[in-house]
Amino acid sequence: MKLTQDGEVLAENKVLILYLLNKVAEPITNDNLLRLVLAIVDMNYFYFQQFLLDLLEKNYIICFEKEGKQVYQITDTGKTTLDLTTSILPGIIKLKVDTSFEENLKETKEEDSITAEFTPRSENDYMVTCKINEKNSCIFEVSVWASSRDEAKKIVDNWMQNAYRIYPEILNSLNT
Repeated sequence: MKLTQDGEVLAENKVLILYLLNKVAEPITNDNLLRLVLAIVDMNYFYFQQFLLDLLEKNYIICFEKEGKQVYQITDTGKTTLDLTTSILPGIIKLKVDTSFEENLKETKEEDSITAEFTPRSENDYMVTCKINEKNSCIFEVSVWASSRDEAKKIVDNWMQNAYRIYPEILNSLNT
C-alpha cells in the first residue's frame, strides 16, 4: 500500500482505527492498537503512525499519558465522524472486527498486563522491576538487584516468559 494511493483506501484505514477505538472501552496504547489493527488488516507501521497523526490533527482522537504510558481514545467528534463514515468500511472487515475483537483485545491486555524492565544505576548495579497489572491496577510488583546488564536482561526475559508460574510460587511462599 502506498500512502499516495487511492483516497478511499486511506479513508477506510482511518475509519477502521476509529471503529476499533470506539469498540475499546478504555484508552489503549499505540502498540496494542497496532496489534488490533494488524489482526484485521495488513498495514505498514509507518502508515499506521501517519493515520494516527492525521486523526489527532482533526481531533477525532486524543493522546494523553496514563500511568506513564501514552494512550489513545476516540473523541466525541471522532464518534460523530465514525457514525457518518462507517459505511466506508467493507462489510467483511466489520465482520472480522466484530467476530474477533474480544479475543484480540483479551490477548493484547494479557500481553500488556505482565511487564518487566531494568534500570542501570552504575556499570555493575541494575534495578529490575517486574509487575503484573490487572484492570489498570498493579496487583504485584517486585524489584530485585542485578550485578550486570546480562543478569538484568535474563531476569526480565524469565519474568516475561514465566510470570504465570513464578507469581503463584512467590504468593504461596508468602502465605506459608
